[in-house]
Order: sequence, then structure tokens, then C-alpha cells
Amino acid sequence: MNTIRNLLELAFEAALHAANPQLLVPARLPAPPKGRTLVAGGGKAAAPMAKAVEDNWPADAPLSGLVVTRYGHGLPTSRIKVEEAGHPLPDDRGAVAAKDMLEEIQQLGQDDLLIVLLSGGGSSLLALPVEDISQNDLRNVTHALLASGASIQEINIVRKHLTQFSGGRMAALSVAPVVSLIISDVVGNDPTHIASGPCAPDPSTYEDAIATLTRYSISPPNSVLNHLRRGLRGEISETPKPGDAAFNNVVNHVIGSAVQSLKAAELFLYSQGFQVINLGEVEGEAREVASQHAAMLREYDLRTDWPLALLSGGETTVTVRNPSGHGGRNAEYLLTLGLAMARVENFWAIACDTDGIDGTEDNAGAIWTPETLARSIELGLNAEDMLRSNNAQAFFRSLDNLVMTGPTRTNVNDFRLALLI
Repeated sequence: MNTIRNLLELAFEAALHAANPQLLVPARLPAPPKGRTLVAGGGKAAAPMAKAVEDNWPADAPLSGLVVTRYGHGLPTSRIKVEEAGHPLPDDRGAVAAKDMLEEIQQLGQDDLLIVLLSGGGSSLLALPVEDISQNDLRNVTHALLASGASIQEINIVRKHLTQFSGGRMAALSVAPVVSLIISDVVGNDPTHIASGPCAPDPSTYEDAIATLTRYSISPPNSVLNHLRRGLRGEISETPKPGDAAFNNVVNHVIGSAVQSLKAAELFLYSQGFQVINLGEVEGEAREVASQHAAMLREYDLRTDWPLALLSGGETTVTVRNPSGHGGRNAEYLLTLGLAMARVENFWAIACDTDGIDGTEDNAGAIWTPETLARSIELGLNAEDMLRSNNAQAFFRSLDNLVMTGPTRTNVNDFRLALLI
């Protein structure tokens, strides 16, 4: 019989299995063209996506390419090169790889085919700055945005207007047909927001990018501000917009998402006798989302005799108050939720990122058990203080309650599950 902790982990594993790139890619591969096929792209799932293309592409059909993934996320391949680069902050290796891809794309002819493999993390891994912005300045503004509490959609609006690869610019360079296969890490699964939309029309503008920086009181490097102002004045071109002829021969397929993963976990929980409430994809500040979920759970605890599972995905944000803290949005969510549910004896929960990395830490997330708070007090930990100082990951590490998966090589964002037994 499964223990409750084991049930939490098995539900997470079911969600991960549903997001396995090597299961998702083959069914959506196009037929080989008359000419050659070039594969390009990036993200945390890039390596297994490339491997799946190789494994299912005809041996006699020309195939080559390059994809970029995060350090430690690579896999051995034979026909498509896998490069590793920096994430969540961009680095020179990612920029060089993106430049090489763009040069290869410009060599394609009308009888060729471009297959683009995109997944979460692609925005930073493919971050080739525009010519008047340095890699260091792009890195600095990215760091400020990540720490500000801005949503991924808002962050990507800025990045689309500072880089050469995103905001539809990649597809616009190709005279060959483009088929983009996408594993989504954003709520709503709109291709324009996934990996900053290299193959999707961009409805945002330079004005929107400036407004985002202003909204979060970010003072960007002078090169960034000057570039955005030049765009605002019409001195440099905008990203290609909806209706642009550049997208006439471009197809974007979202082949994996949080919706599929949550459904897989839901079916597993039903098989274990749980009543399941699947909230779907949720956005917001991690602490606020946790408080809302705690209120729902307390209400359900008073009126149900059935084992209850509250399931959600999507992506929360964290406003960093202590830059030296060891947190992560899932750890922060879980610690907030656990404290709010401290008086409920039958409460268990797990919160993890499906890529295996919660923020910038080495854990996927953490688990809360009915003994967590009492054990922390015995160890002399002050849970409230650690939450206030963005030290939620350190809290769970002290209790040996972290979930450690290593790189999962996929990314459909957060997985959150709370149980009332």
C-alpha cells in the first residue's frame, strides 16, 4: 500500500510522464521535404525533443541542426547538435549558438524545411542581443525583471524587443516552411509567450516594453533604454505582428502543457480513491495563491468525509526581498500554505517545478507533512521569519523534505497538490 508521501511523489511522477518530450514529439513530426531539414530551437526540453526527432526521422532523409539547453540538461545525439548554455540568466554560449542558428536558417531554400523545437527556458537560452546592446546589459535587465515579481509574459515583452531571435524574428528569416513543436510553460499556452515566441506573431510593442520596466521600477542600462526609445520613435523596426506575411508558411503546434500533466495526475488520484478538485493553471504571487488555496482547503475540510485532493499548475511569482535567501516559488508557496494549514492534522502537500529546478535552487520543490511544523520547532527553525526572508528552500532542506529529481528535461511549469486525508 502506498504511503501518503509516496502518493504525493507518484502523482508528481504521473504529471512528469505526461510531459515526456520523447512521447510527445513523434506524433507531430511533419513529412520530410524535397530538400533538407534543419532543426533549431532551445529550452529545457530541447535535448530529448531533438533526440525524438532523430529517432523518428527517416535514415535516408537529410537532417541536421542545433538546439540549446540548460547546463546539465544535454543528451547524446548524432545528427542534431546539442549545446548547453546559461539559464535563467543568458550567457555568451547561448548567444553564439543562437547566432549560428540564424545564419543556418538564412541558407535554407523553398524546398527545405525548418523544424523548431521550443520549450520553457528558451527565452534566455536563445538570447542573442540586438547589436547595440551587450550581453552583460541584457543579463542585468533580465536579472532585474526576474527579481521584480513580473509575470513571464511581461518579462518576455521586454526580451522580445532586446533580442534578435524572439518575437517572431526567427521564423521571419526563413524562406522555407516552418513547423514549430512547442512544450508550453506558460498559462494559456499562447505560442507568442513560450520561449518569447521565436515563430509567433508578436502583438506587443516597444512602448509596452518601456511600460513594463516602468511598472516594476526597473532602471535599465543606458543601452537598453536607448534602444527601446529608438524603437518607440520608429527609428528601428518592430517585431513582426499578427497578419504579417512572414507567418504564411509557419505552423505552431503546442504538443505538451500543464493541462495534460494535471489531467494525468488527476486520473492517478482518482484511481487512489480521492475526490479531486483540479484548479488548472494558476498565476499570481506565490504567497497570495497559497493563502487562497488554504482558505479553500479549510472550507472543504469542514464539509467532506472523502479524501480530497486540490490540484493546480501554472506559474506563480515571487517578489524577492532578500537576494541572499534560498527560496524558490514552489517552496515559498508550500511554506505559506503549510503555515496557514498548521492546525489541520490531516493535511499533506507537495509543490514542485516540473523542470526539476525550483527557481535557482537544486531541488524541484518540497513536501509538507502533518509533522513538518512540529519538527521545525524542535530544530529551532522560525518558519515565519524564514518565509519573510525568502528562505523557504532552506527551511525544507533542514527537515529533509526537499524533492530532488535532477534535470527532468521537460518543463510545463509548476505542480501543486494538497491532500486532506
